[in-house]
Amino acid sequence: MRHLPTTLLALLLLISCGKQADKPAADVAVSFSSAVSDVPLDGRLLLMLSDDPENEPRFQINSGLKTQLIFGMNVEGMAPGESRNFTGAEPGFPYPDLGSVPPGEYRAQALLHVYETFNLSTGHTVKLPMDNGEGQQWNRSPGNLYSQPVTVTVTEDGITGLELVMDQKIPPIPEPEDTPWIKHIRIRSERLSEYWGRDMYLGAHVLLPKGFEEHPEARYPLMVFQGHFPSDFGGFRTTPPDPDLEPEYSERFGVEGYNIIQQQEAYDFYQRWNSPEFPRFLIIEIQHPTPYYDDSYAVNSASQGPYGDAITYELIPYIEEQFRGLGQGWARFLYGGSTGGWEALAVQVKYPEEYNGCFAACPDPIDFRAYCLTNIYEDKNAYWYESDHKDLEVPAHRDYLGNIQSTIREENHLEAVLGDKSRSGQQWDIWEATYSPQGPDGYPRRIWDKATGEIDPEVAAYWRENYDLRHILERDWDKLGPSLRGKIHIYCGDMDNYYLNNAVYLMEDFLEQTTDPYYEGEVLYGDRAEHCWNGDPELPNHISRLRYNSMYVPKIMDRIAKSAPAGADLSSWRYR
Repeated sequence: MRHLPTTLLALLLLISCGKQADKPAADVAVSFSSAVSDVPLDGRLLLMLSDDPENEPRFQINSGLKTQLIFGMNVEGMAPGESRNFTGAEPGFPYPDLGSVPPGEYRAQALLHVYETFNLSTGHTVKLPMDNGEGQQWNRSPGNLYSQPVTVTVTEDGITGLELVMDQKIPPIPEPEDTPWIKHIRIRSERLSEYWGRDMYLGAHVLLPKGFEEHPEARYPLMVFQGHFPSDFGGFRTTPPDPDLEPEYSERFGVEGYNIIQQQEAYDFYQRWNSPEFPRFLIIEIQHPTPYYDDSYAVNSASQGPYGDAITYELIPYIEEQFRGLGQGWARFLYGGSTGGWEALAVQVKYPEEYNGCFAACPDPIDFRAYCLTNIYEDKNAYWYESDHKDLEVPAHRDYLGNIQSTIREENHLEAVLGDKSRSGQQWDIWEATYSPQGPDGYPRRIWDKATGEIDPEVAAYWRENYDLRHILERDWDKLGPSLRGKIHIYCGDMDNYYLNNAVYLMEDFLEQTTDPYYEGEVLYGDRAEHCWNGDPELPNHISRLRYNSMYVPKIMDRIAKSAPAGADLSSWRYR
């Protein structure tokens, strides 16, 4: 067993010597006004400090090098006017507690991420944040309470006497409006409502093909764009870029005027969509946020319920009925990147006959031997490399040159501040909420200890059998192989920011070397390409990522020509 990291060992020594009492004092009182809520509330109470005046502290929290400070605790039955106090015992990030904050001038802000009570069909009662149309963003969720930032001075003696009143409430988000091209639907899911013990809904934004109204005889193939919560159908614009738009610099891509490029690409897609040679089909972006994240990962899971079945057997047929879809597996296709890439591949694997091909770009880990940089089956700890004499943290994020911005430990510790019991709404927690068995308290079991990184082998074994896509394919290829031939396409940059290419390498080894029958798909890599490379070797990533809705069309048309059953409708939707 490896030795304790020196930083942790030093902390334990301080505690054992009784020196924790020397830390600066902390006492911050937080309450909310009856003007924003006249009933007691449950939730995660967050206190933020920032020395960056550019924005509100609630918008400056992340795991990167520019993050500001945050501390969190649970509250239950917090009444209007009642104060809850941060005393220094509450967990924080990037400093472990309020007593560790360096002296200086900060702006302070409080926010209550409101929880609701769910009585699950499993017999458990859990408290979670309901999505309110924002896609599970704690700092923007309608109904959450917050205070205006105030200036506070932290001295050598700590931070005491500060009182924050949350007198602001985030307003509802307007529903998107239908246009001649884009329609919005929302349905109550019987399966999900039964699981969650209350009405639960699925939604979608539907892009109609040219001539939809003029050709009532036409029935259309369906393309499902998987991914994070979409507020509306993205990347489609019926007018040229706004001539008065001020150019904005994209720090991620190092491109000036990226907002103008985005509008131009959206307009270019509209023009392609209307061109005589472009195939006619339906494209949908689905809305399936859960109380754990901005989307469900589109599969059935113990702690989130039967989202896979609800989407495939309730939402998809409803859309096809309403908008004249062909309604058969040979005419349905899946694509997306990152989370959407994992979903596209997972849904294809879980429902092999219901879809006719997936195009999975930069997918989240599809082999848990490379769960980013952790092998959950062999490694004992997710945060630290195994060593008897050296402390080295496992990275979580890099740029294309390999420069590190954050580590797995840091990202998980931030999540622990935002919410316990996998309730942070962030990346590592949603993987647990999706892949883990349900614990005795009704919340997902941890894949590893959030504080130390120690991996639970029982949970890892459950993940392997149920959600490790490479393992499932290898285990069940005799059954799945004939149904998946020609349907699997995977694309990833070889310098993916989250090391997702490592799992793709392992998947490729299986698909290319051991499948019988041969999988007849493709796995491609982008040289020095970061997240989220999607298979275009000619264009830079900041352009190709804006062309998801058209870049796979030639391959989809080829797939239809090769695989459509005898008598299939190959003509009603091919008008010009």
